[in-house]
Amino acid sequence: MYLHHFGLNELPFGITPDTSFAFSTTAHQEALNTLLIAVKSGEGFIKITGEVGTGKTLLCRRFLSALDGEFVTAFLPNPYLEPRTLLMALAEELGVELPRDADQYHLLKSLSLTLVGFAEQRKSVVVCLDEAQAMPLETMEVLRLLSNLETEKRKLLQLVLFGQPELDTKLANPSVRQLRQRISFSYRLGGLKRNEMELYLAHRLHVAGHRGERVFKPGASRLIHKVTSGTPRLVNILAHKALLSAYGEGRQQVSAGHVKTAIGDTEGVRMPRWAFW
Repeated sequence: MYLHHFGLNELPFGITPDTSFAFSTTAHQEALNTLLIAVKSGEGFIKITGEVGTGKTLLCRRFLSALDGEFVTAFLPNPYLEPRTLLMALAEELGVELPRDADQYHLLKSLSLTLVGFAEQRKSVVVCLDEAQAMPLETMEVLRLLSNLETEKRKLLQLVLFGQPELDTKLANPSVRQLRQRISFSYRLGGLKRNEMELYLAHRLHVAGHRGERVFKPGASRLIHKVTSGTPRLVNILAHKALLSAYGEGRQQVSAGHVKTAIGDTEGVRMPRWAFW
């Protein structure tokens, strides 16, 4: 691999969310600020949407790590569950002990008592649900019932939905209109801006151990941004393949030509017309 060639300690452009490589793009910082303001305001439902690969899971991890001891948190990475199973998963995350044959009524009652206990300790409970667009409509309705739990002064539970744009389509269904009306904060994640691309590439290389001169030439950075629209996952895929191409030629810098080679080997990206000129 190209690690020694570029003076790296680890691969800089993995597609697995890793907070150690987090780069504060304008979009991510705005989204994180929105989340922190919302939960500190005690709002019930918060929604973050974005296309595939825009970094929603990474944002979720950054958000959870930014919360202090005032918050009790739970993370459900796959909410494609029937109502009772989701309640069981949430109870497990919050440390609620239940008999396995508990019905939905007793699940809601036990969760309610647990949430009241946290409130008496002056702790707020925040639950993050990733891939929320996959959640069945009847499960969304159970979430709404949970969000009804409150004291005279605040909600007992705050829910953050992370999902692809299809989540908005699902929330437009009349059967969940009450839930939709309770979403008080929302944000749509976009990709890296053009002026952020070179900084992003350099940042990830630096975290991975690079200490030399610039690796990606300006033309290479511009081409990556053009064909990916700044979507971080696609950026990482192309950057990794372009590094492989440069390494194969014994080059210390990545050119637009190396990026073109990477584009030709990657599904989902197309060469812009001007790149053929």
